[in-house]
Amino acid sequence: MKKLLIALAACASLVASAQTRDFTASQKLRYAEGIIYNFYVEPVDEDSLVEEGIKAMLSTLDPHSQFSSPEETRELNQPLEGKFSGIGIMFNIVQDTVYVIQTTVGGPSEKVGIRPGDRIISANDTIIAGKKLKNTDILKILRGPKGSQVSLKVKRGGVPDYITFLLKRDDIPIYSVDDAYMANDSVGYIRISRFAEGTAEEVAQAAAKLRKKGMKHVILDLEDNTGGYLGAAVQLASQFLPKGAPVVSTKGLRVEPMTFSVETEDGDLAGRVVLMVNQYSASASEILAGAMQDNDRGLVVGRRTYGKGLVQRPFPFPDGSMIRLTTARYYTPSGRCIQKPYEKGHGDEYRLDMLNRYNSGELWSADSIHFEDSLKVYTLKNHRTVYGGGGIMPDVFVPVDTTYFTPYYRDLVAKGIVNTFILSEVDKRRKSLLTRYPTEDDFQERFEVDKAMEERLIEAASEDGLKFNEEEWTRSGVYVRAILKGLMARDLYDKGSYVRSTNNLNPVFVSALELIIDPERYEALIKRQD
Repeated sequence: MKKLLIALAACASLVASAQTRDFTASQKLRYAEGIIYNFYVEPVDEDSLVEEGIKAMLSTLDPHSQFSSPEETRELNQPLEGKFSGIGIMFNIVQDTVYVIQTTVGGPSEKVGIRPGDRIISANDTIIAGKKLKNTDILKILRGPKGSQVSLKVKRGGVPDYITFLLKRDDIPIYSVDDAYMANDSVGYIRISRFAEGTAEEVAQAAAKLRKKGMKHVILDLEDNTGGYLGAAVQLASQFLPKGAPVVSTKGLRVEPMTFSVETEDGDLAGRVVLMVNQYSASASEILAGAMQDNDRGLVVGRRTYGKGLVQRPFPFPDGSMIRLTTARYYTPSGRCIQKPYEKGHGDEYRLDMLNRYNSGELWSADSIHFEDSLKVYTLKNHRTVYGGGGIMPDVFVPVDTTYFTPYYRDLVAKGIVNTFILSEVDKRRKSLLTRYPTEDDFQERFEVDKAMEERLIEAASEDGLKFNEEEWTRSGVYVRAILKGLMARDLYDKGSYVRSTNNLNPVFVSALELIIDPERYEALIKRQD
């Protein structure tokens, strides 16, 4: 009772003070928190109350300023830091079973003998199989502090008893380059999935290997790459641009404007360059694409990019939580801000942009995209017209391809039939496949999905309740075969192998390759006068 009287007296004093002087905003916030904590009808979690208050404040700003809890902060930072502590496996969940798809070279799982195709039953006496767990749940169980131990019980095909493995968790690298291979005798292809601390070095290493195989020109695939570190994009651009070339600049109300230029000697990567982008290429991807386009160093192929031109600065709290606050806008070398329009406090509307693009027909036709003349600027060397105000517009537009999409194909994938089928196929044939195709190059060049394999898939789908549709199979079959080959390659060799198997059916890749092997067309586009 005494504590309540003290609290009432304190609040009464604050109220009296409020009547005689103006509150500052921060005092008002503390005052509101005190009233809720001390007088609300039910117990209040003060930490939760404060965090929700922070989120509410940030929601009145731009769509990219956000608060993250300690756990969310760790999950956000891990892909950018380039590593985490775990057991080193890539897994897939099929019918409540965790299948090992791939082990990290030199990682804890590979060292103790865990193989692709193994099924994880339990970890440290925690049952995993048959529990309907999500990917995030599995990750929480398998990851942990470096040096900590985890005991895995595994079921292996052809082995009657469970196998128990004792692993010591270690740092596991997260790679930015998903795949790199020769698209033909002179063109290399490098897929970049994120911009992290080691991205520029990974690309340099991949390019060095490809040059030994004859690479003279390169396709950089940034499709679905949502970005990462601004510095990584600057470092990567420096491998292509001459010393002194501008890459990106930033301006904010309360931060010093900065310009990032190439500080090294002329980049190692000469020859023609084409960048593949789509509507999900964002942030650092757009910085790189914008720098290459504005400096007339490369051509961009695909669809208009996402349009994120805001710079977030992390402000960490002692408990591990963090505010990522937008502190500046970034500008491409020609001076364009490619941030798409938004209204403060209207994040939900902002997130409907992709749906609006779909409904407007933009994904199928460049003619549906309109830029205001006030947003027009020119590239630095050849003075080509480019626009700001909402993403990077490609030099060559490629519409979304729905040629292969049918309800039968959709259900084969959505119901997990394809994944389950491939896991079974590889499990039964792994030894013979690796004997016949010892390297990924052997597999990619010589393996074909034959009629017998198609029939086994169709039969498996039928047993799962999916009725065969011959007309739809005729339309989708070529794409399904590519997916089957890609999934097998990923399981047998490396996760990037999937992209290599399916790229020839990706119209953006096909368009990029056609452009880069046609020097006259390439030069005409990069030197065009609008």
